[in-house]
Amino acid sequence: MSWIRQVDPTEAEGLLKRIFDEAIGREGRVWNIVRILSLNPEALRDVLSLYLTTMKRESPLTTVQRELLAVVVSAELACEY
Repeated sequence: MSWIRQVDPTEAEGLLKRIFDEAIGREGRVWNIVRILSLNPEALRDVLSLYLTTMKRESPLTTVQRELLAVVVSAELACEY
């Protein structure tokens, strides 16, 4: 099992704190997949922007279709997330 140092949400500052606060407002918590990029807040911001654009913004695909695609791809790649 690999180990990657992460910033705890209670210790976050600046851009990272804003990102974590937004995650808590959106999801009620900071998921591990978000925390894994906590050492590089700029990369985290960009990854979250891509995710939110792909999964949450206006799209020709319904939310159910997008979620289903994500599940199928994750299962095919044996990804925990």
